[in-house]
Amino acid sequence: MRGQECPRHTAGMIEQVMRKLFHLDSPSEPYTADAVVLSCFDARIATVVRKLLRKRGIERPDMVIVAGGAKTLASPRNDFEQDFILEQVRMSIRLHQTPRVILTCHSDCATYGGLAFYNGDRAAEAAHHAEELRRAAKLVLATFPEVQVERYLIDFEGVWDVPAESGGASTFELSA
Repeated sequence: MRGQECPRHTAGMIEQVMRKLFHLDSPSEPYTADAVVLSCFDARIATVVRKLLRKRGIERPDMVIVAGGAKTLASPRNDFEQDFILEQVRMSIRLHQTPRVILTCHSDCATYGGLAFYNGDRAAEAAHHAEELRRAAKLVLATFPEVQVERYLIDFEGVWDVPAESGGASTFELSA
């Protein structure tokens, strides 16, 4: 079998250069991602993001986890940051036929200066994050018009669906 080694032989070759920590049975076939998810790397929101994905029926997400989450698209620190994120979305769509993009921001995000940047005003912070999420969504849709985009603000009391336009009604509610 030229080009295809037997798994046992391959494992033996690998063990010559590294040590296996534990065994894992994971599907190796290609998959279609349910969504590409852009989220901040802040550990305080990781569990909430996983819960949000479960409630939205996302079983196979392509995760893009970076400081600031959707801020990297809405108000990036530099062009590289925005280009990098758009390339990750592009790769998810191309490699995994991803139909949805989920954008998130969260309260007290250090990349914005935390809640202190808003002088402790949670309403001002939420309004700013909502506009950032809308700006990020517009960029994603302008670049990838074939995808559906969802926008969520995560705070320490729940997850908020941000409508496409300010003043619009939310389309999704999370129950506990």
